[in-house]
Amino acid sequence: MRSDAFQTAKIYRHLLKAIKKHIGKEENKSHFLEFVTSEFRNNQNLSDGVAVQQKIKLARDYTFLLNSVHHQKDLLFSYNIAVDRSDEVKRTLGKSASSVGLRLPEVYQA
Repeated sequence: MRSDAFQTAKIYRHLLKAIKKHIGKEENKSHFLEFVTSEFRNNQNLSDGVAVQQKIKLARDYTFLLNSVHHQKDLLFSYNIAVDRSDEVKRTLGKSASSVGLRLPEVYQA
């Protein structure tokens, strides 16, 4: 039982980290984070072992999906396959500016 709780907490942390990293923490995107948090809290007293494993698998799969979509997008940008290059240019400029300790002007901020 203790290992199940540890596994669930670990998956929950990974899912929250993926949501914050790939979806964002802005006010208009907070409903994703709130939904995941409420689902984990609502199901914390679930006693059916099969249902618990299904919920854990769903959370793990969704974390994997978020990370994979983000990784694929990065690969497409690196292979110059992206349709809209403005995001790549902004990111490259941002990395260049931050490497020398500067920030981009407001024009380039997303």
